[in-house]
Amino acid sequence: MRPANDRDTGGRFLIVSYSYSGHTHRVAETLQRAIKGGWQEIYPWQPYPMAFPELLAQVKKEIQGHYRPRLLPVSHMPRPYPVIFVGTPNWCGTMAPPLASWLYQNDLSGKLILPFYSHCGGVPCDLRREIQALCPGAEVGEALGILDRETGDAAEQIHSWLLRLGLTAPLRQAT
Repeated sequence: MRPANDRDTGGRFLIVSYSYSGHTHRVAETLQRAIKGGWQEIYPWQPYPMAFPELLAQVKKEIQGHYRPRLLPVSHMPRPYPVIFVGTPNWCGTMAPPLASWLYQNDLSGKLILPFYSHCGGVPCDLRREIQALCPGAEVGEALGILDRETGDAAEQIHSWLLRLGLTAPLRQAT
């Protein structure tokens, strides 16, 4: 992967994230403060159940069936952004169906996609490989995974990840 600072990003970054419980939202919020980019949260047309047993049953069914839920309209479109950060909770070792749906619906050819996810330490996911399968014309960078209990204090992990990717960020302001 070419370092992100070798690309003509023009300082234009977009964050697209889905968060069910708020953990991924907190990571996206910290990242947004660090990179000063646009941020678009995505939401399924039909909200997920609040009770965990029902949520888990629905999520497993959707993942096994490669279901792509209908999403609410968004205000930020990916076209003008050369670098797109995408965030999701790790559900059953994969991305949440709303993010998979957004990736599937948008042509991200020629973009650099930088994935991040929150997780509870359970089944690991290979988000980079999964996104590459949905977006074959895009370049997909190293994924950042942050434990749910650490999402409120993720600035250092984000800073280290951005440095590994060849990006610098004013993280002192993000903490």
